[in-house]
Amino acid sequence: MTHRLAAVLLLLAGFAAGALTQATLDAQATAGRVFELRTYTAPDGKLADLHARFRNHTLRIFEKHGMTNVVYFSPMDAPASQNQLVYLLAHKSREAAKASWSAFAADPEWKKVSSESQANGPILTKVDSLYLTPTDYSPMK
Repeated sequence: MTHRLAAVLLLLAGFAAGALTQATLDAQATAGRVFELRTYTAPDGKLADLHARFRNHTLRIFEKHGMTNVVYFSPMDAPASQNQLVYLLAHKSREAAKASWSAFAADPEWKKVSSESQANGPILTKVDSLYLTPTDYSPMK
């Protein structure tokens, strides 16, 4: 496990323990969800464009296709702080994640947003995705 991934998971554990009510945790425990940790790396000078696309469009379109936005992070330390966005999505299942990503990729609104956001060149150079399941002792499930 990379130090970055370990730091993100520790932050999520703290977030889950401090920000969620017991009722929310109980509901999540029966949901059987899977999580997807994604890290996007932008070319030099394009991170603000990537943040703008997420802020103005992507989160809403994710929700439209059944993905749950859990949390979005900006790394604190260079060099990652200068070109990375790290976020966590929740899906009903691994199969639901696949269906959601397929529908998202085919969405005409997303295609337009993606094209417009890259009018001055690509805003992504690398995408890392890691699917996760909560442990039996995890406060967030």
